[in-house]
Amino acid sequence: QVQLVESGGDLVQAGGSLRLSCAASRSIFLNAMGWYRQAPGKQRELVASITAGGSTKYADSVKGRFTITRDNARNTVALQMNSLKPEDTAVYYCAAHQWALGPEGTGAYWGQGTQVTVSS
Repeated sequence: QVQLVESGGDLVQAGGSLRLSCAASRSIFLNAMGWYRQAPGKQRELVASITAGGSTKYADSVKGRFTITRDNARNTVALQMNSLKPEDTAVYYCAAHQWALGPEGTGAYWGQGTQVTVSS
């Protein structure tokens, strides 16, 4: 079993920045790592993902504002969030999969979630 430990959630004003970090508990190959979020009353959505080769995907709502990076040697992934908006408020979950992360995150390993709140 792989545990994902997240950090970095906080309360921030609109226009501000936050950096979320996530580390896998043991060294196994995880081709896909990424971040999902779930706001109250909404479905969980895939925000950003990155493969071991460095290919990235972003939700349209965060393109140009969020940047995902990873350190393969350390099995860590980070999400730099800039120009934050109140609609970015959600619980953010780190996820990882040995092959690929889909919209639902089926078969993925999950972190416990970290709260990001953006005030207007």
